[in-house]
Amino acid sequence: MEMSETEMMLKGYGLTTAEFFYHMPDHIHVLNSYIWQEYDLAPDHPKLFEFIEFWQRELDGPLHSVRFTHRKLVAVGEWRNVVGEFRIH
Repeated sequence: MEMSETEMMLKGYGLTTAEFFYHMPDHIHVLNSYIWQEYDLAPDHPKLFEFIEFWQRELDGPLHSVRFTHRKLVAVGEWRNVVGEFRIH
């Protein structure tokens, strides 16, 4: 069962964006780039490393480098449970 985006944010997931630079299979001296985004857990980034392993195992273009950034969508103190609401005319 997959978690909703809200559940993921509350469990500490954040949005990881990675830019992969790789050599073109037919033109080894030409670099190309690919952008990847996924909700992931810092600092271990298991989904990012899973994707890198998939790339190395399944795709022809050898990786040159990867750069990434991670942003938690909900930080400590930004989420609060509201149990009531007051209405003013």
